[in-house]
Amino acid sequence: MTRTTDINDEDGHPRRTKFVDDEDDASDISASDEEDGNATQEEEDDEEDDDASSTDDEGDDDDEDDDEEDDDDSISSTSSATDEGYIDPYDEETLPPYACRYCGIHDPASVARCVETGKWLCNSTTQGGGSHIVNHLVRSRSNQVQLHPESPLGDTVLECYNCAGKNAFVLGFVPASSSSVVVLLCRVCVETVPALKDMDWELGQWHPLVQDRKFLPWLVKVPSDKLQLRARDLTQTQINKLEELWKTEPDARFCDLDRPDVVDETELQPTLLQYEDGYHYQNVLAPLVKMEADYDRQVKESLCEESISVRWEKSLAGKNIATFSFGGRHAAESSRIMVGDELRLKLGEGARYLHGKAWEGVGYVKDLIDGEVELEMRQTGGGSGAVPDQITDDYIVEYIWKSTSYDRMQNSLKTFAIDDTSVTGYIYHKLLGHPVEEQRIATARLPATDEDYAVPGLPPLNESQMEAVAAVLQRPMSLIQGPPGTGKTVTSATLVYHLTRQGMGQVLVTAPSNVAVDQLTEKIAATGLRVVRLASKTREATLSSVDHLCLHVMTPLAAGDEFSKLQRLKDEVGELSERDQKKYRTLRSRTEREILQAADVICCTCVGAGDPRLKNFRFRQVLIDEATQAVEAEALIPIALGAKQIVLVGDHCQLGPVVMCKAAAKAGLTQSLFERLVLIGIRPIRLQVQYRMHPALSEFPSNMFYEGSLQNGITEADRQLLTLPGFSGKEDFPWPVPNKPMFFYCITGMEEISASGTSYLNRTEASYVEKVVTHLLRMGVTPAQIGVITPYDGQKKYVSEYMRRSGCLASALYEAIEVASVDAFQGREKDFILVSCVRSSESQGIGFLSDPRRLNVALTRARLGLILLGNPRVLSKNPLWAALLLHFKEYETLVEGPLNNLQPSYMTFARPRRNPAGDSRYAFTALARGGWDGRWEERHHGRHHPHQSPAFRGGGGRRGRSRREAQTDSRFDARYDQSGVHAVPQYNNGGNAGGGGGGGVPLPNFAPLPSYAGAGDDMSSVGGDASVYGGSQYGGLGGGGGGSQMSHHHHGSGGRGGGGYPDLYLGSDYFSHDVRSQADACSVAGSIDSRRF
Repeated sequence: MTRTTDINDEDGHPRRTKFVDDEDDASDISASDEEDGNATQEEEDDEEDDDASSTDDEGDDDDEDDDEEDDDDSISSTSSATDEGYIDPYDEETLPPYACRYCGIHDPASVARCVETGKWLCNSTTQGGGSHIVNHLVRSRSNQVQLHPESPLGDTVLECYNCAGKNAFVLGFVPASSSSVVVLLCRVCVETVPALKDMDWELGQWHPLVQDRKFLPWLVKVPSDKLQLRARDLTQTQINKLEELWKTEPDARFCDLDRPDVVDETELQPTLLQYEDGYHYQNVLAPLVKMEADYDRQVKESLCEESISVRWEKSLAGKNIATFSFGGRHAAESSRIMVGDELRLKLGEGARYLHGKAWEGVGYVKDLIDGEVELEMRQTGGGSGAVPDQITDDYIVEYIWKSTSYDRMQNSLKTFAIDDTSVTGYIYHKLLGHPVEEQRIATARLPATDEDYAVPGLPPLNESQMEAVAAVLQRPMSLIQGPPGTGKTVTSATLVYHLTRQGMGQVLVTAPSNVAVDQLTEKIAATGLRVVRLASKTREATLSSVDHLCLHVMTPLAAGDEFSKLQRLKDEVGELSERDQKKYRTLRSRTEREILQAADVICCTCVGAGDPRLKNFRFRQVLIDEATQAVEAEALIPIALGAKQIVLVGDHCQLGPVVMCKAAAKAGLTQSLFERLVLIGIRPIRLQVQYRMHPALSEFPSNMFYEGSLQNGITEADRQLLTLPGFSGKEDFPWPVPNKPMFFYCITGMEEISASGTSYLNRTEASYVEKVVTHLLRMGVTPAQIGVITPYDGQKKYVSEYMRRSGCLASALYEAIEVASVDAFQGREKDFILVSCVRSSESQGIGFLSDPRRLNVALTRARLGLILLGNPRVLSKNPLWAALLLHFKEYETLVEGPLNNLQPSYMTFARPRRNPAGDSRYAFTALARGGWDGRWEERHHGRHHPHQSPAFRGGGGRRGRSRREAQTDSRFDARYDQSGVHAVPQYNNGGNAGGGGGGGVPLPNFAPLPSYAGAGDDMSSVGGDASVYGGSQYGGLGGGGGGSQMSHHHHGSGGRGGGGYPDLYLGSDYFSHDVRSQADACSVAGSIDSRRF
């Protein structure tokens, strides 16, 4: 039966709509399955939190579309919201069952029912976010909607006319060519079913039913202003609490939010920049770690899915591999599974019947590929024996949550607070943010010449890298900032080599991720040092490039014949007798301890540093790579093992730690230790020469994120496609400006919500991505050289599928191209990078595209060419993107038109309506320093940085530093950690002084602090003006004199040095001495509290 209904449409849409019921005699046209509904956690945070806020990214209230609202006070005759029949929205006992469970609105034309949960909600919005019905669908992981029986369209369950798919987020409408009716079709059918093109429908005019995060008003009416004024007044926070309550009490009401057991009276104390003592530090961070652990446990233990289909395979090592994917309501949560997680796989009731008995097994996640989980089985239970690989359906998957990581974080916080030997007194006070006198390691052994900095197996260092190594070797605590492509890993490996020559024992090298640890392990091993890679038990079966260096591989080879016999017996029988098992463990533990003790360097993850096998080890020197990606308590695990010298390597201008719990993130858990130390005034030493990007590609990131300090270690000639080794093509890409391999492709296609409801996609951008990729492939570029970055999981899936389906070349070529998120590309590079921005709504903002760190990573992955695709009108409302668009516009690389005839775009942009200088998100960008004033202006020359674009205008010098505050009281006296400083011979006797005072050494490249860094800075001047540069940027220190906290040890007037940057102050005890000579060096150990050094 076909039903048509008249619709009043003010926007020009067809006035009649057509629905086909299940019993209708319609042609059955096969279609591919609907889109996968997975979404990443970052997207959920973005869409549920950011887009539901009361203001958009520019700070302006999101306006409702007046054209989509019916302001007529007269309501449908079926509505009970008339003056005579008005019902108090707070009187939930009297409200009809179909009243909105959020606000109480009960106009039948304005409400819809969530089929999965049975709850009715309306199409009104709360403070500029999504509509109530859409918000509930997203929060409850639902996607099916039924209209009210008394609505103009009847009690219809929205579904696709062709495939009967009911996911409202992929449904849309198309008008008929010859009649005034519309039909509902899903996005997949419109694009994949050829037979639909022969029907009387305008498929090219397909539009989604959900736009701007609410249903189209002709489908579900937007309540009038009068109804909304009468409705319950509630906030997004109350909505979130109500949704959380419904997870355990589905029938809970709005009034239940006032119950004592629901009201959350515990206020989290946010993280601070400075802490009174270790106990204060623990009391602030420990509750946040616990909250994150509880949230992680709740999410992952709820991840239980039935009726899973499994594909069984054998690995090269003979292990059983189960491959499967999640579906249904847990599709989004499955994105939170990580490599190394443990899952339990067991037979469902039907599969048990077929198998004849119960079976369950435990495995760890070996890999995640295109939404599929590869689970390597390592044990079975229930007396079931072998894996039932003949059964492929009706499995149950359960997550096994382990608290190991969080327990080790809590232990490190406790150890740091109560154990005097966990770190030295100096490091203790510095980590807490106390203003203490600077300290040098007098016994540091520094390379005598530039050639001595080079180590076996690694390339020689450049000047900034050598300066970083020299500075770090002399300091108990150092931060190294490694911008993209600056050789951070090589510098870290070289530094570790020199640390092992300092006579302080073994060096512990850690990083938050296993990938980073393996990369650094490989580099360090190339120097000839004895390196041991300590892997977790769950990762021992994972193959890696450093297997031969792993403790679990080395142990059987070194344990002797007796251990080998026991190992063979265990492998054959499956278990050992109690006596043999005890002997086996004793031999293994002893061998592991001997191997670890014989190592020069031990490498593991930050959490791995809390492994029981390292329980009795004390590490005086600790290096943490990728330190900006570790939460603070995680970075503390290796530090609290007796550190006397710590080195944090990272880049706070790139992505930070991932925190799942929004409350913990809001309280500051996402701030890394590296970033906090920068904010309290510790200047990281910056590596300045980048070897990755074409010089034109590095210009904007250098100016915006690194004060224009990045130098190019490669030339334009080094980054030409036609001269690239192995490239067989004969033509270059048609860049709008030949010597600038980049452009911003102006695309104004509409953004759409993905199938999960928590992500976005943009079909127009995807089609242009395919055109660019196809052109590159035809030129001879290989798929491995191309990367597509998009912030949204919905776009990632859509682009991959669209290229495979619509590309004119072999589908295998498109399948080999990596399409991934910004997070997945951090630390990696490709020759060509395409960035699909997706967001294109004037009212919904740009979500986490406004994150400067995310943009920095996306812009710095390309070696040869960079192409961005997006809507400039929408993006330019954000000041950061406005600066980027201006950069492209000035170089005439802001383009539109067909790929073979790109022309400069003259699209006008909205000026950013918000001053970014006071926004903490932009603290580490040129925006915070007044480098962008929002004006479109002509390029001019003659600046301090000759290649600096007008987007980075001189906005005033660096701010002066505040004076040091009084010493914070604590149970440790900081005076025990001050060493006497004596004058020593200058290194170069003024040879590099550059017009300044006579003498000094070249300064390392210290990164500037954010403009709002306050007191407590370890480099603040307390005695007068600082002598910084002896006339030039790389001049010497020492000639200008004192003016520092240690000025009584030096000669000089205390005035400024000649020229240079007088606002940058390092403290005379840093580098006013000879960094290479050990003559008259001060003694550290003699005056240090023996409890901590």
